[in-house]
Amino acid sequence: MGDDSEWMKLPIDQKCEHKLWKARLNGYEEALKLFQKIDDEKSPEWSKYLGLIKKFVTDSNAVAQLKGLEAALAYVENAHVAGKTTGEVASGVVNKVFNQPKARAKELGEDICLMYIEIEKGEAVQEELLKGLDNKNPKIIVACIETLRKALSEFGSKIISLKPIIKVLPKLFESREKAVRDEAKLLAVEIYRWIRDALRPPLQNINSVQLKELEEEWIKVSSAAPKQTRFLRSQQELKAKFEQQQGLGGDADGGDDDEEEVVPQVDAYELLEAVEILSKLPKDFYEKIEAKKWQERKEALEAVELLVKNPKLESGDYADLVKALKKVVGKDTNVMLVALAAKCLAGLATGLRKKFGQYAGHVVPTILEKFKEKKPQVVQALQEAIDAIFLTTTLQNISEDILAVMDNKNPTIKQQTSLFIARSFRHCTPSTLPKSLLKPFCAALLKHINDSAPEVRDAGFEALGTALKVAGEKAVNPFLADVDKLKLDRIKECAEKVELVYGKKPGGPAEKKEGKPITGKTAALPGPAGDKETKDAATRPGPLKKTSAVKAGVPPKKGKPATSAGTGGAGTKGKKGPETKEIFESELSIEVCEEKAAAVLPASCIQQLDSGNWKERLACMEEFQKAVELMERSEMPCQALVRMLAKKPGWKETNFQVMQMKLHIVALIAQKGNFSKTSAQVVLDGLVDKVGDVKCGTNAKEAMTAIAEACQLPWTAEQVVAMAFSQKNPKNQSETLNWLSNAIKEFGFSGLNVKAFISNVKTALAATNPAVRTSAITLLGVMYLYVGPSLRMFFEDEKPALLSQIDAEFEKMQGQTAPAPTRGISRHNVGGGGDDGEEEEQEEVGNDVVDLLPRTDIGDKITAELVSKIGDKNWKIRKEGLDEVTSIINEAKFIQPNIGELPAALKGRLNDSNKILVQQTLSILQQLATAMGPNIKQYVKNLGIPVITVLGDSKNNVRAAALATVNAWAEQTGMKEWLEGEDLSEELKKENPFLRQELLGWLAEKLPALRSVPSDLLLCVPHLYSCLEDRNGDVRKKAQDALPFFMMHLGFEKMAKATGKLKPTSKDQVLAMLEKAKANMPAKPAPLAKTSSRVVGGAAPAKFQPASAFADDLGSNTMEPKPDLKKAKAGGLSSKTKGVQGKKVISKPNLKEDDDKSGPIFIIVPNGKEQRMKEEKALKVLKWNFTTPRDEYIEQLKTQMSTCVAKWLQDEMFHADFQHHNKALTVMIEHLESEKDGVISCLDLILKWLTLRFFDTNTSVLMKALEYLKLLFNLLNQEEYHLTENEASSFIPYLILKVGEPKDVIRKDVRAILNRMCLIYPASKMFPFIMEGTKSKNSKQRAECLEELGCLVESYGMNVCQPTPGKALKEMATHIGDRDNTVRNAALNTIVTVYNVHGDQVFKLIGNLSEKDMSMLEERIKRSAKRPTSAPVRQAEEKPQRTQNMSANASMMRKGQAEDMSSKLKIMYRTYRIQNRNMGSHSETTHSVPREFQLDLDEIENDNGTVRCEMPALVQHKLDDIFEPVLIPEPKIRAVSPHFDDMHSNTASTINFVISQVASGDINTSIQALTQIDEVLKQEDKAEAMSGHIDQFLIATFMQLRLIYNTHMADEKLDKDEIVRLYSCIIGSMITLFQIESLAREASTGVLKDLMHGLITLMLDSRVEDLEEGEQVIRSVNLLVVKVLEKSDQTNILSALLVLLQDSLLATASSPKFAELVMKCLWRMVRLLPETINSINLDRILLDIHIFMKVFPKEKLKQCKSEFPIRTLKTLLHTLCKLKGPKILDHLTMIDNKNESELEAHLCRVMKHAMDQTGKADKDTEKGASRIEEKASKAKVNDILAEIFKKIGSKENTKEGLAELYEYKKKYSDADIEPFLKNSSQFFQSYVERGLRLIETEREGKGRIATSTGISTQMEGTCVPASTHTVSSTIGNTNGEEVGPSVYLERLKILRQRCGLDNAKQEDRPPLTSLLSKPTLPTVASSTDMLHSKLSQLRESREQYQHLDLDSNQTHSSGIGTTLASPSSAAANIDDLKKRLERIKSSRK
Repeated sequence: MGDDSEWMKLPIDQKCEHKLWKARLNGYEEALKLFQKIDDEKSPEWSKYLGLIKKFVTDSNAVAQLKGLEAALAYVENAHVAGKTTGEVASGVVNKVFNQPKARAKELGEDICLMYIEIEKGEAVQEELLKGLDNKNPKIIVACIETLRKALSEFGSKIISLKPIIKVLPKLFESREKAVRDEAKLLAVEIYRWIRDALRPPLQNINSVQLKELEEEWIKVSSAAPKQTRFLRSQQELKAKFEQQQGLGGDADGGDDDEEEVVPQVDAYELLEAVEILSKLPKDFYEKIEAKKWQERKEALEAVELLVKNPKLESGDYADLVKALKKVVGKDTNVMLVALAAKCLAGLATGLRKKFGQYAGHVVPTILEKFKEKKPQVVQALQEAIDAIFLTTTLQNISEDILAVMDNKNPTIKQQTSLFIARSFRHCTPSTLPKSLLKPFCAALLKHINDSAPEVRDAGFEALGTALKVAGEKAVNPFLADVDKLKLDRIKECAEKVELVYGKKPGGPAEKKEGKPITGKTAALPGPAGDKETKDAATRPGPLKKTSAVKAGVPPKKGKPATSAGTGGAGTKGKKGPETKEIFESELSIEVCEEKAAAVLPASCIQQLDSGNWKERLACMEEFQKAVELMERSEMPCQALVRMLAKKPGWKETNFQVMQMKLHIVALIAQKGNFSKTSAQVVLDGLVDKVGDVKCGTNAKEAMTAIAEACQLPWTAEQVVAMAFSQKNPKNQSETLNWLSNAIKEFGFSGLNVKAFISNVKTALAATNPAVRTSAITLLGVMYLYVGPSLRMFFEDEKPALLSQIDAEFEKMQGQTAPAPTRGISRHNVGGGGDDGEEEEQEEVGNDVVDLLPRTDIGDKITAELVSKIGDKNWKIRKEGLDEVTSIINEAKFIQPNIGELPAALKGRLNDSNKILVQQTLSILQQLATAMGPNIKQYVKNLGIPVITVLGDSKNNVRAAALATVNAWAEQTGMKEWLEGEDLSEELKKENPFLRQELLGWLAEKLPALRSVPSDLLLCVPHLYSCLEDRNGDVRKKAQDALPFFMMHLGFEKMAKATGKLKPTSKDQVLAMLEKAKANMPAKPAPLAKTSSRVVGGAAPAKFQPASAFADDLGSNTMEPKPDLKKAKAGGLSSKTKGVQGKKVISKPNLKEDDDKSGPIFIIVPNGKEQRMKEEKALKVLKWNFTTPRDEYIEQLKTQMSTCVAKWLQDEMFHADFQHHNKALTVMIEHLESEKDGVISCLDLILKWLTLRFFDTNTSVLMKALEYLKLLFNLLNQEEYHLTENEASSFIPYLILKVGEPKDVIRKDVRAILNRMCLIYPASKMFPFIMEGTKSKNSKQRAECLEELGCLVESYGMNVCQPTPGKALKEMATHIGDRDNTVRNAALNTIVTVYNVHGDQVFKLIGNLSEKDMSMLEERIKRSAKRPTSAPVRQAEEKPQRTQNMSANASMMRKGQAEDMSSKLKIMYRTYRIQNRNMGSHSETTHSVPREFQLDLDEIENDNGTVRCEMPALVQHKLDDIFEPVLIPEPKIRAVSPHFDDMHSNTASTINFVISQVASGDINTSIQALTQIDEVLKQEDKAEAMSGHIDQFLIATFMQLRLIYNTHMADEKLDKDEIVRLYSCIIGSMITLFQIESLAREASTGVLKDLMHGLITLMLDSRVEDLEEGEQVIRSVNLLVVKVLEKSDQTNILSALLVLLQDSLLATASSPKFAELVMKCLWRMVRLLPETINSINLDRILLDIHIFMKVFPKEKLKQCKSEFPIRTLKTLLHTLCKLKGPKILDHLTMIDNKNESELEAHLCRVMKHAMDQTGKADKDTEKGASRIEEKASKAKVNDILAEIFKKIGSKENTKEGLAELYEYKKKYSDADIEPFLKNSSQFFQSYVERGLRLIETEREGKGRIATSTGISTQMEGTCVPASTHTVSSTIGNTNGEEVGPSVYLERLKILRQRCGLDNAKQEDRPPLTSLLSKPTLPTVASSTDMLHSKLSQLRESREQYQHLDLDSNQTHSSGIGTTLASPSSAAANIDDLKKRLERIKSSRK
């Protein structure tokens, strides 16, 4: 068995690889335990086993293998790195586990596979399992199938991809093994559960018996949709949701949701293999199909029919085949062949799906025309063909062809077309059937329902009924306004019968319908038909956003949510009056009117209406007006009233006063009543007549506006303009046009009939009266705002002079944005349908302008002759052909989409050998896009994609032309057409570097602007990856640039998944790039903003946007354009900022950079600035550092600004013309106050942009920029903002360049700005920048910078000089010798200034100057005749302000007074800041202390006698400034809320309320509450009110700490300064609390435990250290912890710490650091025990220790990694024994069973030992004692040494101890004292070493120095290496007399008083160390002289200090970081200090 013992000793991982199976078995068992024990999934332990896991599962020993599998499962489940092992382990499982006879092994193997899938490695596992299916061993195959089935059943078809599984299923069914076939059957049933009938086609060819069996099984499958029951790690939310539903018994909705996710996902088509048929066509097919004999043609068609029966066809160029079939359908005389050809087309369409879409446009008209055939089989074949074709395209694409056939004379054609429309509508959803489509279809169908042929009528009804069902009544009703009731009922009846494709449960509809979703239109949605809209919204995020947009800004309406664009409303405004559902009142006869009027008007009024006396008429009008004002809307007979007004004299009224009243009344009636168009027609004529009247014109216009609001502007405007131009009065015409211009601005452009206006405007432009022409041009300007540049096209044939006027007007309007409509909104919403009504106009305007362009049909000009010319062999003839095409297009200007055979002809020319012709073809295609407009869409596939191929041309100019063409097309079509299908990926696949780089560049430009892309984009990804590794560098670069944009649309997961097929080396590289791209990934352009759907116009030319607000995002049928980049920005940004005013934007059809100028100019992007800084730090973008700005800097800034600066402002800012820069600056100045936050969030960009302006040569811009900067810095100062390092470094250097400008006025401004900057950026940091400026070649700049440096020193003292005053002054002094006189003077003046601040010290700092320079300087100093004063007054005033700006507190609260933190904390913060400046050079100091208080006696001593600079020079150090009063700024804080003043009336409830707010999740609320509590605690008279609330307050506080730790710190968006503010407040309030002992003692044990837990966690939080003020926070916490330990109830805090220590040792998760800090706190408590022992409830403490020892017996404690816990416990017990003696044993009363722990035994042992020690033990040596006790059993040597160290540690015998140690070391030179030193503090160690060294020098007679006893504790806290002159200046006294230590004691006393410490009572004052351990800067108001006056008091203070019981002070809390005080055993007394100082003095003499 010897072997056994050998391997037993091995580590686990080696056991697992041992050759003995038992060893391996044992190893696996151990590993299993280990894996279950490791909590941290990222533990390094896991990595050890990476290579072994495969061996675990493939172990050759079956027993070991079983255990190995268990261990492997645990590993995969818990290890972070497990994913790396997937391939090898899964393969091992398949090959070595699945063939095992034991069922358990197989089970574990399956579990491992499933666990890999759970950790996101599904693909790799599936791959291995599928490989396993090819294994020869049937057992393995069965197990693989079973595993696949389980995986599918648990994870669902989303995670397990079915396609590869279904591919192998038929093969499994053919297996010879029955077990395999049975398992395959089960798998097929499981797959069927998920995808239903989609599984049938792939399994059609299996054995019919098997198929039958399957069918039987399938019938049994439950119809409920299956659900995923096991979830990936990334799907934890889903899992939670699922579990919750399970808890509720799985409610129905859940099921629905899942169904939506699952059903559309799998489609039979996707599971099929595509078949390539083009090559299989008979060789002579094209000849045969043209053959004369019909039999031959039939043969050819039958061959095709056979081929197209394949359900899925490979994509290819089917154009010729389609053309041949089309010809047969259209022209063949044999109807049988027509039917056959139709079947072939149907087969092609079904097999190709979307890829057939490009041919649809050619075939549809032919098929529709062919419906004239009557034969049923032909008609049926044609129907099937056209239905199949419809599914490959969108209704939008073929709408023109259908509408063209609708007017055909043949009734069969009409009938079949209507039926086809009805069938097509069934496939639509409201979003894919927008109003723009409904309108023309409804108009055509309305003709059909009035047709003479009944079959045509019936078909029409069916189609309209279907439309009604799909789009909803709201959308369709407006088009049915004129239909009589009978017909309307018939339509509704049809609507009820209609069954929609999307209304059914999936699985129901026939194959073709089911296939539909995959066409990328909209996913098929389950759920009953009525639910379709809401479902629709739910499935796709895109439309959902939009649907909500509809509602914005509009009162909510009843009824179903406006989920669809297809829901119009009663208030719809059409273009022409009668078309809308506007209620026309019938005209009333004059008699009826009189009756109605008489009922509401006073009788006298009616009588006087036509009185001859104008005064009576006036009186009558006044009464009339009163009556109208008082009438209710419902009672007002509008028509009757206006008819009364029109009654004689009516509008011919001669008296202007009466007329004015009359017009005013019309306006009132229109506003107050239900005013109909009938009423309007009564008055409009009269109004137009008066509009030009000087006196009545205004009233007439008001009345017209009121009517426009009542009857909608489009109708009113049309009436008014028509009336104005039907009369001759030019004044009326011009005023009408002026009114219209205004009205358009007020109402917006929605619904206006541009066509009608344009003809009137043309009339007006031709008018002889100049006023009319001017008004017309103004109106055009306003229309231009809405319609855009295309408006000009209508006027191109005007005279040049007029055209130039129009152009000038348009130019004026450029860059302006149409104002938000202010009228015409509210009224319509009241009507209920207004919202959607506007929706309709919206889209109409967009279409209008496109529709209006008179388009020519050039189809007949494209003759066969022309086409053959273009294809001729001779290039000249080809060129002629192309020239002809150019001229045809030029003549036509705008053309219809019918261009015959031209596309094929042009396509041929794109690969012409003659490059000139290629270029000409490209320019024709560019023209074609502009001429055809959006209709060019249908040619994208067969003409657009070939243009992309040209991008691969080797000639640069050809590529450029191709790119321009592609862009021109994309502008018209949007991007969706281009990205759909495989065409683009096929192009990218070609390994042509030019093509690749151009195409990727193009995509990188277009993709960012798209809100969504078709899923086909994913097909490009593999090729994109190969481009990333292309040989060509440019291709690689372009691919990298495009990567983030692909990711933005497809997501990181999909992209990473796509790397699966790459080679491992490539995969790693690509994944690294993906990670990088992930960081740079831009956000998607904002979806149409919630504010209002109208913004779309900004995002894309509305003309291609049928109901664009709802255009279905995710690749739906609507042809939604993809906006190009610029437009998207305009829309995206504006959408954030615009409210409802966004509405009008839509109407701009070709809106370029238009945006709304009324919104904010700076958009706040959360964390934008931080992100930019990170990018710059990580060098992802260029660092802002240049001598002159290069283009790439400007471009980069432009890009960065695009997200957060309004588009129009950005255009101004980056315009080439300086006047635009001025404009931009003016705007920025205007918005400065109103957009403070915006300015601050973009400050870095604004400053960078201003630096660019510094490089402009134009003075006016520079002056403007400086003016802006002055205002900006004032604002920042008010807001108490501080520049970040990044902002400063990218701005200040460039500002300093300008200080050397030749123009005085600019220099002055720059200096003013530099002064202001010091208020928002520390002067000490400004200093280096200005210093850098002194190195310039420009002498003016050097001089100015030197002067500025002087000012800084004068204002802020020497502290500003960086890096050190010496270096800075040396550098300044070099300029005294400058060749330029002004520079010399400036340098001298600056140094004189420094001299005035700093005195003679300056000469030393300057170093060696040449004699000449020195004499100049001395001369200048004499001349300045300023003797050094103690410190310039200004400094005293400025300093508070500086520190305030810099102190962390200043940012704590913006406003308010009152002071916040305890005074100590304040001083602490402040000195930390000051000393940060002071002590740049002393980075190594641990506790930095202002230089004035640093003593380093060691350094001075060790320096023995080396000669120093003579004394007087050193004494020069001015103590005066130290003792000058330093004003501490009161940190600002919010005023305490008033309810604290009457504290005692309702105190308890008030305090409860405020305390509850402390734990608030809102930072500001919490800060406010803390401030209020702090206030109360600070006022002695009010503090006791908090009594009884302490626990409650502390609980709230540590809850807030927990909240910060868990939530706020992790929140990326939160400004970390906020968190620091909150921390400061919490710590401040608690310090205040723990200074009030009575309150502090109220804190209970449990609360203290939690509080200490919170504080220690905070001290260890590395994230806090990373914050700017982090260190500061941690120091404050340190201070607070000390306070808590000292002031709380000692029993409670001791108890709390013990429990906390126990918890922290038990919790494996807590860090060792945590327990260590808890122990340090306990040590501190131990040191306090001598004073506090009598106040402690020992029984409770001993009970706690008992419990602790019960949980942690000694054995267990010794196992801890650290020995601290056991030592801490022993020390505590030892101290208690020492202090209480044997009585300690009486305090065990609270312990029930003392035998449960070793406590009693331990106490007895300690007591016994103590007796033995005969009381030698000193009370200060807990450490020594515990050490002796520990090692008592060891050799005597240790005892001797321990005794010696004990002496050293006690304060009386320390010298004796050191001397003994020295003797001992001499005697036993090999004695090891290391163990004794090792555990003591660093201080103690160095103290011992130093002591030994001194004794050595003394004994050898070298030194004159007596042994020292270390340093008094008072000094320890500040004992830091410091520059010696500081020390000496503190020691020596100005007059050079000798000063005894008493002086220092006196000074110390003064300092103590200043710090608010009491000198009188020793016991009450807190240990001095707790103050000294933090750098404090006392405020001292005396100078050195004051010391002398105090000498009289020296005696007493000295005695007092000598009698100090130093015990309480003996230790100090060290370390500014996270450690608390560690006990140092050295102590010292004041005499030693005195002697030591004496020694130093004497050695100096």
